[in-house]
Amino acid sequence: MLTYTYEARNTSTGQKVKAEVQAENEQTASRLIKEQGLTPLSIKLSKQGFGGVLKRVGSKDKVLFSRQLATLINAGLPLVQSLRSVVEQTTSKPMRVVINEIISDVESGMAFSQALSKHPKVFNQVFVSLVAAGETSGTLDTGLERLADQQEKDADVISKVRGAMIYPAIVLLVMALVVGFMIVKVLPQVQSIYAGLPGVSLPIPTRIMLAISHFITHDWYFVVIIVVVLFFALSRASRSVMGKNVVDKIKMRSWPFGKLFMKMYMARFARTGATLVASGVPLLQVLEITGNAVDNVHIARSLHTAAEKVKGGKALSESIANDSNFLELIPNMIKIGEQSGSLESMLDKAANYFEKEVDNEIKTISTIIEPVLMVIMGAVALTIVAAVLLPIYGLVNQSGFTSNI
Repeated sequence: MLTYTYEARNTSTGQKVKAEVQAENEQTASRLIKEQGLTPLSIKLSKQGFGGVLKRVGSKDKVLFSRQLATLINAGLPLVQSLRSVVEQTTSKPMRVVINEIISDVESGMAFSQALSKHPKVFNQVFVSLVAAGETSGTLDTGLERLADQQEKDADVISKVRGAMIYPAIVLLVMALVVGFMIVKVLPQVQSIYAGLPGVSLPIPTRIMLAISHFITHDWYFVVIIVVVLFFALSRASRSVMGKNVVDKIKMRSWPFGKLFMKMYMARFARTGATLVASGVPLLQVLEITGNAVDNVHIARSLHTAAEKVKGGKALSESIANDSNFLELIPNMIKIGEQSGSLESMLDKAANYFEKEVDNEIKTISTIIEPVLMVIMGAVALTIVAAVLLPIYGLVNQSGFTSNI
């Protein structure tokens, strides 16, 4: 059961009433309100309606939803009955909430694709467009199967890319913790040793590290403020138009991850394009949707430009040829598909190729990044050791010189 907050008018007194009602969906909630002699004015899902769980729906939940719904529709069950069967088998509370709202909208006469579009955080434009194409052509079950395949492969690529980032992130985190411990705990003890020795001058590296240590230990609140401000400033900047341009350009061109991201973008473009073309979505709409699905503003801009050229009569392969935002294989494969009338097949082959290339690129990065991290760790360790040992060597040398005298 879900909790709905509603505002209604009492039919006998004319007074407005605000209250809550528990129901399976919005339509049932409306019926229960009317049974109380009230005319509902607005019905909204309460925040408590999610049972205290996060509203985020995972990719696995969406894949399972697509697979189950495709199977049930293919078996000849009506859409609403299929949706009710799916919601009964769904364990994710946020997904159950979304499906129940979709059922309510479909029962009220809304098209399935339109009901899905009311939940853009769960069902993106690719999902909605494929469902709309399936509804029009009468191949909704096939479209949902394609969606499930596309989502699984896209999630697999993203998972591999994230996996490639985990190792260096963990190493850098451990390095930061070790350096922090040395700065906060070890270096102040070195300073205390020299505090009682007159005329002893600390080396420059040690003085710099001690200044950092003093700032962190005595003015730690400034450190916290600086970190928080930087975090929010960078987070806000990365979501701005200019920030998104910079971040996406860095992803495409930075070493050693630039090639990895480019191949991931090409795989996503080809896979999404193949799925849309196979479902009968018009080419111009395919370019618009894939531009959003790739999630890179520069590639999206190139696809928008290509769409304008296609409107003018140019072939798609010609429109994106020599574009630095596309790897050379993509326009070549599209050209073969246009000439042979098998654009879907060529895009699918390109997607398979780049998905394998993503795997190879991850292995290459893993091979490169290990020695790079070792060099960085060595340099940091050398700096810390020098800051600790140089004063000790200086003390030993001075003691030896004094004893000789």
